[in-house]
Amino acid sequence: MATISTRLVNSSIRKLRLVACGVAKRRLYQTVSAASHITGSGGENKQKFRPTTLQPRYFQTSSALQDVVQFKLSDIGEGIREVIIKEWYVSEGDKVAQFDSICEVQSDKASVTITSRYDGIIKKLHYEVDGTALVGEALVDIETEGTTSHKQEEDVEVDISSKELRLEDHSMQMTTSGRKVLATPAVRRLAMENKIHLKDVEGPGKDGRILKEDITRYIESLDHGVSAFTGKQAAPQAPTSPPQADRAPAPTPPPVLRTPAPVGKDYTQPIKGMQKAMVKTMSMALKIPHFGYYDEIDVTTLVNLRKDLKKVAEKRGIKFSYMPVFIKAASLALSQFPILNSSIDDKVENIIVKASHNIGVAMDTADGLTVPNIKNVQSQSIFELAAELNRLQQLGSAGKLGTAELTGGTFSLSNIGSIGGTYARPVILPPEVAIGAIGRIQAVPRFDRDGNVRKAHIMQVSWSADHRIIDGATMARFSNLWKMYLENPTTMILDLK
Repeated sequence: MATISTRLVNSSIRKLRLVACGVAKRRLYQTVSAASHITGSGGENKQKFRPTTLQPRYFQTSSALQDVVQFKLSDIGEGIREVIIKEWYVSEGDKVAQFDSICEVQSDKASVTITSRYDGIIKKLHYEVDGTALVGEALVDIETEGTTSHKQEEDVEVDISSKELRLEDHSMQMTTSGRKVLATPAVRRLAMENKIHLKDVEGPGKDGRILKEDITRYIESLDHGVSAFTGKQAAPQAPTSPPQADRAPAPTPPPVLRTPAPVGKDYTQPIKGMQKAMVKTMSMALKIPHFGYYDEIDVTTLVNLRKDLKKVAEKRGIKFSYMPVFIKAASLALSQFPILNSSIDDKVENIIVKASHNIGVAMDTADGLTVPNIKNVQSQSIFELAAELNRLQQLGSAGKLGTAELTGGTFSLSNIGSIGGTYARPVILPPEVAIGAIGRIQAVPRFDRDGNVRKAHIMQVSWSADHRIIDGATMARFSNLWKMYLENPTTMILDLK
């Protein structure tokens, strides 16, 4: 359609030019004829007349330009008013079509990919990476089909010059050839903090992907006078002469008094992204009266069972940990104590008991603490839970967790033992009413029923519950049932549906 419109415009312009030239010629001929009539054929001047030189008329034309429209950040729901620009998928001058990915943004709830609503050319990026964009404000300027004025032509020239500056500022994100550097947000943040251009670091990973180890290696090479890009080294030191046997032992040098290292300057860091969500959530959690309950569990049988299940899961392409068993056991216990799978309304007048067991799992990601949840645990097998947990962990590592994974939780577990520690005091994630923190499994000596010392694998668990609706006895009975499932995993078969 754009090609047909351009042809019609050009055809109309050619016709107007021909008409204008014909009018000019006709006026010139009439002027010359009038001059000849006044002068006469005999050459006698009856009236002085000086014909005026006619200037040809021209139509100023220009090629059909495009309308520059501002692509604004739409409301992405969940009451979000601002987002952080995590990564641009386009640069100024790139062509985009409808539904092409433009950028990835991070809110205080989820990571979202923004797609284009127009076909055209990117003229301007309004934000830098890690910049804060407001809902309703322009993200990019896109040149679409239409016509523009001369002022817009000047704007295009300004945009082109700003494009060069913008690409130069983004040299940490792009290579000199314009190819996008493949790196996770954590790697980009590490490079930014150390003022390292990603284009100067060689990525040995797939498609040139740069890892944290590459940035660390590059920093170490700079400290030792080695360029990671060129591999050049500083001049080697001259070899020292071999020690002589008859040389007297050197006296012991006096202790060197080291001056204290200079203290760095304080700096201000804005609270944004997942950290901002944590501030908001924990502020709400302060209104909840927490009740704590702690216990230890002998998971020796489960440890031996996992060795066999792990081999079976590997054949199915699933990484099998203890967590799917913990989650399934919690779901079975919640079926007996549904009050722990509930929430309180805003007026604190009603208890809303949830039918689905959407159990959240706390994860430590590059963006901070996130708690994605597995939906409908009560209707899934342990292997299905393991597969879903693998998927959530991959999304969390890549910073791709969305709103669907981060909302709707009804109960939470935190495996703090994967990092270290035994007991904890977990904080309830509103609007939930209970959470559990699982410590690391330790091999310790224990007495059996006959009084003999044996090796046992012991794990600690710390529960927190909303004391407004959950009493200590209910929490203890729930914990005992969950403990029984883990100490005797085969008993779970009796309650599986």
